[in-house]
Amino acid sequence: MEVLLYTILTLCALGVLAAVVLYFVARKFRVEEDPRIDEVEKMLPGANCGGCGFAGCRGMADALVKRDDISALFCPVGGSDCMKAVAAYLGKAAAEKQPEVATVRCGGTCEKRPRTNGYDGVRSCAVASSLYVGETACAFGCLGFGDCVAACAFDAIRIDPQTGLPEVDPDKCTACGACVKACPRMIIELRKKWPKNRAVYVSCVSKEKGAAVMKACKAGCIGCGKCEKVCAFGAITVENNLAYIDPQKCKLCRKCVNECPTGAIRLVGMEPLPKAPKTPAAPKPAAAVQAAEPAPAKPAAAPKAGKKDPEPAPAAAEKQGASATDAPANES
Repeated sequence: MEVLLYTILTLCALGVLAAVVLYFVARKFRVEEDPRIDEVEKMLPGANCGGCGFAGCRGMADALVKRDDISALFCPVGGSDCMKAVAAYLGKAAAEKQPEVATVRCGGTCEKRPRTNGYDGVRSCAVASSLYVGETACAFGCLGFGDCVAACAFDAIRIDPQTGLPEVDPDKCTACGACVKACPRMIIELRKKWPKNRAVYVSCVSKEKGAAVMKACKAGCIGCGKCEKVCAFGAITVENNLAYIDPQKCKLCRKCVNECPTGAIRLVGMEPLPKAPKTPAAPKPAAAVQAAEPAPAKPAAAPKAGKKDPEPAPAAAEKQGASATDAPANES
């Protein structure tokens, strides 16, 4: 009994001694943390989505407090208002950034891009993309297995069962970029968010030549360049057989929409421009018609008195031939 009692007392003494040692060590080597980090973390939305480039809002708050220049830091969920509030609290300047929205750049619906085979495997875009081209002949289009849907923490994206393509709800999208990172085909892009959710963009990322694109998808970009020629703002460029509309230069004039022969340029939130009817050729003016008609021949001048009219050319020729035949007869 005494042995058990001594053992318990010894263990208790060792525990108390270790606790005292750990207390003094923690006090000695503790890292002082800026109390402003907690306040900044409270100002952030707390989504912990990683859209800012950090693992969570705590990491973002720590960077905002410790960095002198926070112009490169931005919280896509909180937006400009959140960043202005944080900058005002810290006494720093926050960079202005236009709101963005995730945009799916693929128009290959089930009708435009028919299936050529069936995939019987893990329903994951990342897995399917690493194995083969996909269920269609297009090696650039959406696979439709919903990796972007699983990555979105705000329920802003879903797969449309009729088209087989993901659709983004611009009112819910926070432009965190999680869906952009999750897509192995890189068809999702963060683009400028226009008022009333308007948009004009090329819904294709295929870099194949026109003939190959049309075989795989009837809504693909063939790189014809008609949209580039009609754009008056230099917002459209064609590289590697693919047209791209710069959202910062585009003015939503919609002229390129009517020029696209395949419908690869998608118009959202607006009606297309009315197509101008073909005007018939204008009739030629009367002056031009008169100038085109041949001038009438001038009448022959009347012969002068006392002079014989010259014989016509055929009669003169006949007369010369007759005299030539009569010459041998006279000699004989």
